[in-house]
Amino acid sequence: MKETSRQARWERRTQVPLLVLAVAFAVAYAVPIVAPDAGEAVHRACTHAEWAVWAAFAVDYVVRLGLSGNRKVFVRTHWLDLAAVVLPLVQPLRLLRLVATLMLVGRRARMAPQIRLTTYVAGAVVGLLMFGSLAVLSVERDAPNGNIRNLGDAVWWSFTTMTTVGYGDHSPTTGLGRILAVGLMLSGIALLGVVTANIAAWFIARFERDDQVERLQLAAVRELQEEVRALRAEVARLGHGSRCAMPVQAAQGPEPAAGQAGPTAPTP
Repeated sequence: MKETSRQARWERRTQVPLLVLAVAFAVAYAVPIVAPDAGEAVHRACTHAEWAVWAAFAVDYVVRLGLSGNRKVFVRTHWLDLAAVVLPLVQPLRLLRLVATLMLVGRRARMAPQIRLTTYVAGAVVGLLMFGSLAVLSVERDAPNGNIRNLGDAVWWSFTTMTTVGYGDHSPTTGLGRILAVGLMLSGIALLGVVTANIAAWFIARFERDDQVERLQLAAVRELQEEVRALRAEVARLGHGSRCAMPVQAAQGPEPAAGQAGPTAPTP
């Protein structure tokens, strides 16, 4: 219990700093793609920033692993975190570091209880659109037969791909670009399903609350009806008792007043 509380405290304390680092990673990833003519020093600084963010997430995973009560269970239940940390080491490409950071940020966001599902879905949509646009632009810009040459084309392609519209005016021609397209299409379908399920759950919960209020009101009305019936029965019982007592009193006659002698017997 103590180790679990220490792990929970660590996750609460590092949630905001890791999200800030994720934003820094997004900037470092976007600058070389949006501004390819930037100096060598800028590109080198962005690359170092990407690796620094990845290192921060790796340290966070190691610390949470050390604070967990059962490390085997932690590794088994957080295998996606481990894969995201190890993935850049297997093939240290910028795109793999992008995927790893997205996976880790998503895992930490889902751990935060105060983040609602709608907020997470909205953030996932924005993140996938942005990173998908940047990733496809980075791999398609210099392709011989590529037709995604600027950021505007990449964003438009990401929108049409995630919504599974697919106008066809822009499409990836490289193998890596098509893999990105498949990932965006699957992500768009999954997010659309989550949004639909969330809206349906909201309506169902609203209907259930209305039904519960209606049932409570009906129960209160029935209780009042039972009370009215009981009162009517009590009034009827009291009225019947009073009517039965009146003939008896009339037969006995009026009682003599206090201090007044009753009738005397006749003398012989």
